[in-house]
Amino acid sequence: MSVKPSQAPKRVAGQPRPRSKPAEVRLEELMAAAQSLFLSQGVEATTVSEIVSRAEVAKGTFYHYFDSRNDMLVALGERYTRHFLERLEQAVNACAEEDWVARISNWIGTSVQAYLDTYRLHDIVYPSQHHHDRGNPEKSAVLQQLLGILWSLAQPGVIASLIYAGVHGATDDVIAAGEQDRQPLAEAIVQACLRRLDVPHP
Repeated sequence: MSVKPSQAPKRVAGQPRPRSKPAEVRLEELMAAAQSLFLSQGVEATTVSEIVSRAEVAKGTFYHYFDSRNDMLVALGERYTRHFLERLEQAVNACAEEDWVARISNWIGTSVQAYLDTYRLHDIVYPSQHHHDRGNPEKSAVLQQLLGILWSLAQPGVIASLIYAGVHGATDDVIAAGEQDRQPLAEAIVQACLRRLDVPHP
């Protein structure tokens, strides 16, 4: 958004000229502001005016990137999935490429921890989505990541689906139970999955 010369604020002598932030930085700040407000007060209670005020941008900046609040919610969902997958990928890549048992163990354990850390945001950006939904692109992206680990096994697609559903279902049970000591529970889920694969824990 350009500012007409007559409308430009006066600059105090000696102060550096304000620099315009890169578009990707401004977009990230806008989405972070919306995420914070959605988590603290809910989507329906949050207005575009509150989002731009928190992000310290003009309302026109919001509509430069998004058509509506719901449009932003879709973008936040895509962002959530991207960050989730990046966290899992980092955990998997910490293991030797040929050690698929260690890689799947890290994938499962990190998946549990990441979901426990972010389930409130997950439920906001995907309010009607559950782990058993058919054909959603987020599930497909996670399954593709699993297949990259399990490709050498017989029927890797079936195994990937079983692990995906089992891990998310078990983690939902942990959330519902309100357990405080989550690390042992995450480890128990890893070991249970490995037993189903008939492999020892690394």
